[in-house]
Amino acid sequence: MSRRLLVVACAAIYLFLMLPLMVVFPISLSSAPYMQFPPPGLSWQWYDRFFDDPQWLDATWRSLYIGSATAGLALALGVPLSFSLVRGRFAGRALLDRLALAPVIVPTIVLSVSVYGLFAKLKLIGAWYGLVVAHTVLALPFVVLVMGAGLRDFDRSLEQAAEGLGASRWRTLRRVTLPLLRPSLVSAGLLAFISSFDELVVALFLAGPNMTLPKKMFDNILMEIDPTIAAVSVMQILLVVLVLVLIGRFGRGLGGANMSGSAR
Repeated sequence: MSRRLLVVACAAIYLFLMLPLMVVFPISLSSAPYMQFPPPGLSWQWYDRFFDDPQWLDATWRSLYIGSATAGLALALGVPLSFSLVRGRFAGRALLDRLALAPVIVPTIVLSVSVYGLFAKLKLIGAWYGLVVAHTVLALPFVVLVMGAGLRDFDRSLEQAAEGLGASRWRTLRRVTLPLLRPSLVSAGLLAFISSFDELVVALFLAGPNMTLPKKMFDNILMEIDPTIAAVSVMQILLVVLVLVLIGRFGRGLGGANMSGSAR
């Protein structure tokens, strides 16, 4: 009986969470000139308006390359940091671990105000690379958490076997360790990208006139509400689903394949 209640409760929660998606998709295809549910008819007009509007397209491309740069920088910083936190033995390691995860704990608004004061002095307000730096601070904890979990579950005897066969530390890292950690690397990069692509509060403080997609959506909601926002939301959802499918397709078994290739 308790198991059935748990299943019913989980199904109800899942339905509650998915219900907004069931509303957003039809609205994005509405033929009405304003938001109306259920829609009176189906039309691609709001998608056409998105692709015909240079402001929407500029904001989208800006969010994409800022998110990609953030993911790359977060991985470049987070992977070595994860190795040092999991495998290192040095004074202050616990403190460094807490500092690496601090952006998850500190409210984003507090961090945004602090970064704004610093970036204003450095004249980085409105610069895309300034947003990349700020987003990297927010994305770094996700990389450290995911990579740390992967490293803790990693079988180090595989590295020892490679070194025993004459491989150098660098070759072992490049041909054995990182290929086996590729699912963690992909997941960490995805989380870093999504955290940047969907970040609004930092963009409100630092983006200036150069709007990212979340800031553009926020400004449009303040000024006017039209179904174009629903169309943008649907495309964001589809983008995330596509990335998750790619991870499921290419993130499995790659480590083993690379190991066998290395052995050959």
